[in-house]
Amino acid sequence: MWRMIAACMLSALSLSSVGVAADGLSAERQVELRSLLQQDCGSCHGLTLKGGLGPSLLPAALAGKSRESLLETVRNGRPGTAMPPWRPILSEQEIDWLVDRLLAGDGALHSTE
Repeated sequence: MWRMIAACMLSALSLSSVGVAADGLSAERQVELRSLLQQDCGSCHGLTLKGGLGPSLLPAALAGKSRESLLETVRNGRPGTAMPPWRPILSEQEIDWLVDRLLAGDGALHSTE
């Protein structure tokens, strides 16, 4: 009986992690965040993230910026500019994921460089 309960618990635990990437975000949430990056960020930074009202978010433009400064900008926005704080909407993990995608030059986010 105990073996059966233990087996069921292990099975439930393994099923709960299905679809969750190593960074802890589900594949579905990653798709949502990619859409947010392209649509919401793209509305100011350009749909290809080459710049617009806001600066370019392409890897070459971010090369001289520290990861921490980018995280801070996304978390708290830039007072006096159109850059809003995303901390009220996104978790720290989601902000980390977005900044890491930008720094990695994730090709799925940029149609052309």
